[in-house]
Amino acid sequence: MTLSELAKKLNALGYPVAYSHFKSRQDPPYICYLIVDGDTFNADNTVLLEIPYVDIELYVINKDLVAEKKIKDMLKENKLPWDYDEIFIQSEGVFKCTFSISFID
Repeated sequence: MTLSELAKKLNALGYPVAYSHFKSRQDPPYICYLIVDGDTFNADNTVLLEIPYVDIELYVINKDLVAEKKIKDMLKENKLPWDYDEIFIQSEGVFKCTFSISFID
């Protein structure tokens, strides 16, 4: 999978999607995704594999199991295991549900 393929799959979920952030304020629910880290596999002074670590962030006003399930189903369909974290951002009045994934690009 590539980052652009991931973007297409996220866009197909029906929510506004942006890499890192939106240029204007969005009303939840919306999705941001971002490369937060990465690894490479090297041999003979050449990078053979790139492995980006990506956070998919779902922002919602109230707990939204339907939106979360859409993301989980898309990740399962594409055989992308994830870790999950959720926090409430008091200053914004939203929950941020983060699905952390990695794949070979």
